Amino acid sequence: MAQKFLVQVIIENKPYINDPEGETIHRDLVVKGGYSQVKSVRAAKMLKMTVNANSEKDAEKTVQKLCEELRIFNPVVSNCTVKASKA
Repeated sequence: MAQKFLVQVIIENKPYINDPEGETIHRDLVVKGGYSQVKSVRAAKMLKMTVNANSEKDAEKTVQKLCEELRIFNPVVSNCTVKASKA
């Protein structure tokens, strides 16, 4: 029987790709705000999807396939992490 799962998708630039948004947040907000001990910031996008599936693994597979087929992210420059939990 299908259950409801919350699936989080995190899309972030690969480590070797520049991250201007993260750099701006670090330089203009974090360091200027007095947190010089923070050495870098990387920005990411998070999507939350509610999915009906038989298991967490099935929910993750569905969303991973969706992200790849619908080109939600660019695999050349981004990593996509998919994690499901019971809703």
